[in-house]
Amino acid sequence: MTFKPNFDFLEELQWRGLLHDNIPGTDALLNKERVSAYIGFDPTADSLHIGNMVPIMLLTLFQKAGHQPIVLVGGATGRVGDPSGKTAERQLLDTEAIQRNLDGQKAQLMRFLDFENGENKALVVNNYDWFKDWSFLDFIRDVGKHITVSYMMGKDSVKNRLEAGGLSFTEFTYQLVQGYDFLHLYREMGVKLQMGGSDQWGNITTGTELIRKTIQGDAYAITAPLVTKSDGTKFGKSEGGNVWLDPQKTPVFTFYQFWLNIGDEDAVKFIKIYSLKSRQEIESLIQAHEGQEYLRNLQKALAEEMTIRVHGEEALVLAQKATQVFFGNGNEEDLRALDEATLAASLEGMDTFSVEKEKLEAGVNILDLIAVETTIFPSKGEARKMVQANGFSLNKTKISDIDYTVSSADVLHGRFIIAQKGKKNYFVIALI
Repeated sequence: MTFKPNFDFLEELQWRGLLHDNIPGTDALLNKERVSAYIGFDPTADSLHIGNMVPIMLLTLFQKAGHQPIVLVGGATGRVGDPSGKTAERQLLDTEAIQRNLDGQKAQLMRFLDFENGENKALVVNNYDWFKDWSFLDFIRDVGKHITVSYMMGKDSVKNRLEAGGLSFTEFTYQLVQGYDFLHLYREMGVKLQMGGSDQWGNITTGTELIRKTIQGDAYAITAPLVTKSDGTKFGKSEGGNVWLDPQKTPVFTFYQFWLNIGDEDAVKFIKIYSLKSRQEIESLIQAHEGQEYLRNLQKALAEEMTIRVHGEEALVLAQKATQVFFGNGNEEDLRALDEATLAASLEGMDTFSVEKEKLEAGVNILDLIAVETTIFPSKGEARKMVQANGFSLNKTKISDIDYTVSSADVLHGRFIIAQKGKKNYFVIALI
């Protein structure tokens, strides 16, 4: 049966801004047969982060085009460390940490690709399976002899590190190890294409060179650009570091807010890169966005889609409720409906005061709480005026009675009370 792709994969990457480079002939290959392609993920952490969403998008779109995506988890390469794009050598992980990280990443990757249905169902392979029986002498004799030192020295990943102060023999040999992955998959599974970020071009082409020299095969490569914001900085980090896919590392509310707070110029760029919507849908959204940027419709669309894809629809609803509570017209019922993790995440960055739990259980006068036990107000006089003027809320409910007693009934999840001065000034009273 003649294969016909569902769409032109390279053309799709091009309009999305996801195509940096490819080996000549790649387009012709993809349009004449179903191709298997892989991307490697190194187990440096037990969760993926949104920086990994670009290679995940490559594999997702590849599968949607009708081709077969393969996820390579680096059980072996994780023991070496990739120098590409790094200014210092990675810390080497022990076997248990690597396995724990592999398990965490594999579970997340299952959400984005179809591993069960069709001729092009996704596969997961672990390069430790074919490296575990290699001896060092056999590897340098049978693989190392095909790639010259001058070829390896010419790679940007090597040159940049040498200029920055050097790299170990361990990291220097990384490109050989990754290159052999490609050779093994080409020979054993007919994998003709490797994809990755633009910083991986050197490692990928070492693989194509190894395939050419050892078995005279034709192999191909596609790379995507490294994603940056309009100011030139790397995309994918918040003030607290990486934006993780694991809600224990990056709470869903924080994840949702990250996408919601993208700048207008970046939103146009990122919705093409990260959304699975069609070109027509995306271009319509962008057109509607122009001139009405204040509505932040692009950011909302991207935040909703990414939160659903990573965390599910129920998690999105909670994130939206938390957003409504603190940035919209949410009430105390909405606030109390938030689960503890979502609430805790939404409170990050707010001024926080600690109060002993025993005092709250005994009951504290509202003025004493906000002007003595804490310094939400500089004096009881100012606190009295604001409360009597109906300008103060506790857990999103107006408090106008200066004799109100705050008790354990006002505590959320046994930990928090949310004070609000005016419309936008929130404070957290945390029990200790």
